[in-house]
Amino acid sequence: MGIHLKRAYDPPSSGDGIRILVDRIWPRGVTKEQAAFDLWAKDLAPSAELRKWFGHAPQRWEEFQRLYRIELEQHETALDDLRKQAAAQRVTLVFGAKDRKHNQAVVLKQVIENQT
Repeated sequence: MGIHLKRAYDPPSSGDGIRILVDRIWPRGVTKEQAAFDLWAKDLAPSAELRKWFGHAPQRWEEFQRLYRIELEQHETALDDLRKQAAAQRVTLVFGAKDRKHNQAVVLKQVIENQT
């Protein structure tokens, strides 16, 4: 399975495979050309309420993961589609957060890999 993570502000590369933006909002200051996203998976991003509550505060990380996983349960078809894509080719989940360890792409990758 080929699931990788990358910030939206890092330049795309030919090794990224399918680039999927997993944020609900477009990354600030990034043009469509710079981003080179193949898909924008808004439905798999955390809800606006959860995103605002979390605020990328590390002390809220454990609870954010729990709540986000509950939200993801409502999107099983989209998760299955993503699992199939990742099984067939390299997939890069792209996120806008500065924190590379505490963001929704980390959780989404875990969910996809653990339920394959």
